[in-house]
Amino acid sequence: MNLEENNFGVTGQSPSAQEAAFVAGSEFTEAGRKKRSGWRIFWIVFTVLSVLANIFLFLALIGFGAMFVAGQRGIFTEEVLIEGPRTAKIAVVGIEGVIDDRCFEDFSRRLKSAQKDERVKGVIVKINSPGGMVSASDRIYNQIVQYQQQTQKPAVALMEGMAASGGYYTSVACREIIAEPTTITGSIGVIMGHFVLEKLFEEKLGIKPVIIKAGEKKDWPSSFEEPTEEQKEYIQERLIRPAYERFVEVVAEGRESLTIDDVRRLADGSIYGADRALEEKMIDGIGYLDSAVERVLSLAGIEKAQVIEYRRPFSFWSVFGLSGQSLLSIDKASLYELSMPELLYLWRAY
Repeated sequence: MNLEENNFGVTGQSPSAQEAAFVAGSEFTEAGRKKRSGWRIFWIVFTVLSVLANIFLFLALIGFGAMFVAGQRGIFTEEVLIEGPRTAKIAVVGIEGVIDDRCFEDFSRRLKSAQKDERVKGVIVKINSPGGMVSASDRIYNQIVQYQQQTQKPAVALMEGMAASGGYYTSVACREIIAEPTTITGSIGVIMGHFVLEKLFEEKLGIKPVIIKAGEKKDWPSSFEEPTEEQKEYIQERLIRPAYERFVEVVAEGRESLTIDDVRRLADGSIYGADRALEEKMIDGIGYLDSAVERVLSLAGIEKAQVIEYRRPFSFWSVFGLSGQSLLSIDKASLYELSMPELLYLWRAY
């Protein structure tokens, strides 16, 4: 008889040994299955957490990107210009470029930052501007006046390369005015201009505008026709003269050393260098930042202070000297404003 066909079966093992091996194999398979199931659960949990973490990081990146592109509105960093005790500060608040609504809003936020800080004992209004819009210049002037009245803290103007027309208008709100030796200032006056497109439209392009109005003066002045002498006198009476008189009154009020007649003599639109401006009592001194700091310290009655300047946080647009709003906000209203005559406290030679 063949040994493989005896009682031990074809495998050469007894039935009890086969059962034991089967049970052991089953237990091993079950343990492996449980082990694989545990790893599967681990990887599922790990994957879910990874997805959630990536979603969170993505949203955080979007928020950071938005701040990077636009900059945080109304939030400024403080750059120390002159070291001093942190318990007393002098804040430098700048007016840069053509004065318009955006310039006013930016200046207003910086001045409010200074007003909220109890450690700020006075401000230096640093001006480098040829002027700009009548209303924006007047609002900045009023903000400086209100700051001094509400806080009883001094403001001193520091004119840099240019502080003409609206730039000078804003400076006279301050207690004193310091100009750099190369400053161009003055240009006390008002200007308004617009394009007359009548011949371009009708003769070159064959376009004839149709104006329907109720009221003879409704469209004075118009870009679609040459202004008549009556229209020019009307604009002088209703716009130019009131804005001019306002400028003269503001300068006379802000500069105690000048009478109203003195201001009228100076207010022919002429520009002045620093030496001539000092001679005419339009400013109080010639110097640089340190001179303005000395005047604020004296007026505030303190000996030392840390001098800081409010700066915008870094943003993507700041690399190009632009703001996101200036690129994206070209709408019907903006185009309308560009085509309309505008009353300006602006040195036009700029």
